[in-house]
Amino acid sequence: MKAFILSLICATATTTALAAEPTVPYPAGYRDWHHVKSMVIEEGHSLFASFGGIHHLYANDKAMKGYRGKYFPDGSVIVFDLLDAVHDGNAVTEGTRKVVGVMYKDSKKFKATGGWGFEGFGGGDRAKRVVGNNAATACFACHQPQKAQDYTFSRLRD
Repeated sequence: MKAFILSLICATATTTALAAEPTVPYPAGYRDWHHVKSMVIEEGHSLFASFGGIHHLYANDKAMKGYRGKYFPDGSVIVFDLLDAVHDGNAVTEGTRKVVGVMYKDSKKFKATGGWGFEGFGGGDRAKRVVGNNAATACFACHQPQKAQDYTFSRLRD
C-alpha cells in the first residue's frame, strides 16, 4: 500500500509538471547586459495607460546577435524595464519600477507565440508573474505584426 501511494504521488507530480506551461525565467543581472535603448511614453500616447513611463531595453549576448542580424537565436533574452516617469523641475527622472517585461526565445517551447516566451514581473518582483498563461493575448497579439522583425519592436541604436 505504501508503494502504491508513493507511486501515485510521483505520477501526479509528473503529470502536473508535464501539463504546466513553460515559464520564462527572471533575467537575473539584466542591468549588466547590453543597453539597447531608452524611451519615454507620455500621456497622450495610445499605450500610456498600460506602458506609460520610462523604458529601458536590455539584451543578453545572444539577443545582440539577433539585433545585428535578421533573426534572434534560441536563448535570446530581451528585457523591458518600465519605471514611473517623475516630472520635477524641468527634469524627468526614474520613479518606482512598474514591471520587468521579458521576451525569452525558445522556438520549441514557445512555438505558438512565434518562438518567444513572454512574462512580466510586477514591480520587478521575481515572484509576481503578471502574464503567466496569458502571453498569447497579453503580449504576442501586439507583437504579431512585427513578424518581419522576429516579433520585436526595438532596433539596435547606433
